[in-house]
Amino acid sequence: MTITTGANEIDRRLLMDRSMAGRKAFTVPISDVPDQDLPNDELLRDDLELPEVSQLEVIRYFSVLSQRNFSIDTNFYPLGSCTMKYNPKINDELASLPGLADIHPLQPDETVQGALRLLKDLQDCLGEITALPGVSLAPLAGAQGEYAGLLVARAYHDSRGDSARTVAIVPDSAHGTNPASAAMAGLDVVTVRSNEHGNIDVQNLRELANENTAVFMLTIPSTLGLFEPNILEITKIIHDAGGLVYADGANLNALLGLVKLGDLGVDICHSNLHKTFSTPHGGGGPGSGPVMVAEELSEFLPKPVAELTDDGYVLATPKNSIGSINGFHGSFSIAARAYAYIKALGIEGLQSVSENAIIGANYIQAKLKDKYNLAADRYCMHETVLSATRQKKRGVGGLDIAKRLLDFGIHAPTMYFPLIVDEALMIEPTESESKETLDHFIAVMRQIDDEIDSSPELIHEAPHDLPVTRLDEATAARKPILRWSADE
Repeated sequence: MTITTGANEIDRRLLMDRSMAGRKAFTVPISDVPDQDLPNDELLRDDLELPEVSQLEVIRYFSVLSQRNFSIDTNFYPLGSCTMKYNPKINDELASLPGLADIHPLQPDETVQGALRLLKDLQDCLGEITALPGVSLAPLAGAQGEYAGLLVARAYHDSRGDSARTVAIVPDSAHGTNPASAAMAGLDVVTVRSNEHGNIDVQNLRELANENTAVFMLTIPSTLGLFEPNILEITKIIHDAGGLVYADGANLNALLGLVKLGDLGVDICHSNLHKTFSTPHGGGGPGSGPVMVAEELSEFLPKPVAELTDDGYVLATPKNSIGSINGFHGSFSIAARAYAYIKALGIEGLQSVSENAIIGANYIQAKLKDKYNLAADRYCMHETVLSATRQKKRGVGGLDIAKRLLDFGIHAPTMYFPLIVDEALMIEPTESESKETLDHFIAVMRQIDDEIDSSPELIHEAPHDLPVTRLDEATAARKPILRWSADE
C-alpha cells in the first residue's frame, strides 16, 4: 500500500472502487402502491453493476467532488453571453413552497389556481418588459424558444397564403443555435455580413431582404456585446420586405428597464429565464426559454398559455397554436424563481441590473484595452469581447490564457466566439460582481500578459493546482470516456 503525503488517496477513489459486498447506503421503503407486472423478459436484465457502499462513503465521495467544482457560488464566472450571475437564494426557497413544489401538472385547474395565477402574472411581466404581449412559457430552453418562435413565424406567413417565404436571414455573428433552429423549422439560412464596426451591414441586408424572407434573426445586443445603432432602419427594411424580425433574447440582461424590444420593431423574441431572471444554468438544466410575440402573432403561440376567465385561471390553447413543444407547460420551478426575482426587484431594480452590468463590462474593457485588442473599440453593453491576437503573436493563445485563469480561481470566459473575432475572449461580468472582484480579474489578466514574456511555460502548462490539469481536448472530444469500466 502506498501512502502519499499531502493527498487523500481515499477521497480520490471512484465510488465503484470503494465497493464492498454487503454494504448499503439506503434501504428502499416498503411500497405503498400495488405491485405491477414487469415488462417482457427481453427488456429486463439482472446484471446491473452498482457499487455497494455505506452512506458515509456516498456522502464523503460527492462532498469531495462538489469541492472540486467551479460554480457561481464559489468563483467568478465571466462566461460571456451566458450570464452566469448570482441569483438570490430566497428565489429557490420560494419556488420550494409546498403550494408550488408539491403539485402535479395534471391536477384540475381549480386545484392549482395560485400556480396558474403565477404563470399568468409572469406572462404579463415578460410582455411588459419586452413590449411583446403574447407570451408562452412552454419552451424549456433558449434554443427551444427560438424554434417555437420560428414556427410561429412560419404559421403566420402560411395563414396569409405567403408560403413562399422560406428564408431566414442570420448575421455572421449569431449564436450557433440561430441557424440551427431556423434549419429545424424548415427554413433556408442566408447569412448577412457584419461591417468593420461590428454592426449589421445594412446595404448587404437590403440586398438579401425580398419576397422570400420569412424572418430576420438578430441578437441584440449582439454577440460582440454591442447595441445595434441601425436597429430601426433594419426592422423597417425587413418589414418593408414583408418579413418578421426575431430577436434572440439571450442578452436581455443588458436591456432590462432600458429598452423594450417591441418598441424597436421586433415581432418575436425569446428570453432565457434561467440566465436573466434567476437560476444559474449549466449541468443539463433545468432551463426555460419563453417566447414573446406581437399581438397579431399571439394566436399561433405554442400551447398552453395561462389565461384568466370568468371561471378563474386556466391553461388554454391559442386559436391557431403551433401545438405542444414539450410534455406540459414549461419549467414551472424556473418560472416561479423568475417571478420572485422580477417582483422583488420591480422596474427600478431591473433597470439597475442592466445599468450595473453595462458599467462593469465597460470598466473591464477600459482597463484591459492597452494589453488586449478589442473586437470593437467603442462602448459595449453587458459584455466585452477581447482578442488575444497580440498575445498569440508572442506565443500564447486564447485557450492558454483561459487555462491560466483557472489557477487564480477564475472560470474561463467564453473562448473563440463569436467566430468573426480571431482569438476571441468574451467576458461578461454581470451586475452581481463587486468592483474588488473586477479589479482582481483585471490584475490577473494583466499579469498573464506579463507572464508571456517572463514565464511562458507557466501559461502553456496551466492549470497547475486543480484536480484535473491540462487535458488533450481533441481526444477528449473525439473519444470521450462516458462510463466507468472495471477494465480501465
